[in-house]
Amino acid sequence: MKRFFTHTFFLLLLSVTLAYSQHNDLIYNSETLQIQQISPNTFVHVSYLNTDDFGKVACNGMIVINEGEALVFDTPANDEASLELINWIEKDHKAKVKGVVATHFHWDCLGGLNEFHAKGIPSYASSKTIDLAKAAGYPLPEIGFKKKMSLKAGDLKVTNQFFGEGHTKDNFVAYVPSDKVIFGGCMIKALGAGNGNLEDANVAEWSTTVRKVKSAFPKAELVIPGHGEIGGTELLDYTAEMFEKQGK
Repeated sequence: MKRFFTHTFFLLLLSVTLAYSQHNDLIYNSETLQIQQISPNTFVHVSYLNTDDFGKVACNGMIVINEGEALVFDTPANDEASLELINWIEKDHKAKVKGVVATHFHWDCLGGLNEFHAKGIPSYASSKTIDLAKAAGYPLPEIGFKKKMSLKAGDLKVTNQFFGEGHTKDNFVAYVPSDKVIFGGCMIKALGAGNGNLEDANVAEWSTTVRKVKSAFPKAELVIPGHGEIGGTELLDYTAEMFEKQGK
């Protein structure tokens, strides 16, 4: 019996260690940009935004690479980091960036967009995002959609879908079915995170929107928040519960 429990504990420890290693596989690191691989085709890029209210903030984005093609979700926070990211994709992975997607209109999603445009890379966002970015005087994504849009990197499809208001009026999520990864952007909070920027938020609808996301992608296993550590679907529950209390 003791041997059984020892063996079981070892297997549990091994699975946890492998999962931790998978989520923390940092494959590129500079002062302005970090990249980690979290699944066979999905990567997280981290860049930094200097803000008046929150200081220097680490901002997450997603990269999907398959068969020599790549999609980027949310630009790094500035042109320098965006160029660094594009060069890494093209040189280290020998992949062509087919498109860049801004999941809402704030600067941490599209602040580096001009560098992508300079490279002739098409940009996508919801029509709401384009309108809000224009009103704010921010770089403008080129191609809009209303509620849902699919893009492909190689043979892999990524679904981009608007489920309702939350962090902003236009926030949407991206889902990679093959890797079971949700990129929630700033609508989804890392465990232990606070409210963050509520300037353009709809707190009353936020939890309802997040629960719709969870219901739409029941096979999801990994969730990337806009800031902070990635995790599982517990990030969706944490975010929904946080704003459910505040929305009452």
